[in-house]
Amino acid sequence: MPLTMSDTGNPVTIRKIGGKEETRKFLENLGFVAGEVVTVISDIGGNMIVNVKDSRVAIGKDLAGKIIV
Repeated sequence: MPLTMSDTGNPVTIRKIGGKEETRKFLENLGFVAGEVVTVISDIGGNMIVNVKDSRVAIGKDLAGKIIV
């Protein structure tokens, strides 16, 4: 399922990153790689705050939809 469907506060493991090559590289640079555990901290108004690799990252739902958990 995409990260956008994940429950807030529930740690999930990334299975795959979809999208174009530049999108995958961008997300990889933010720390979103297969096998990494991420937690959705908040989901407000089309944006998500996600805890990944001991950092909080804000991403839009369009990018979060490309992260398969």
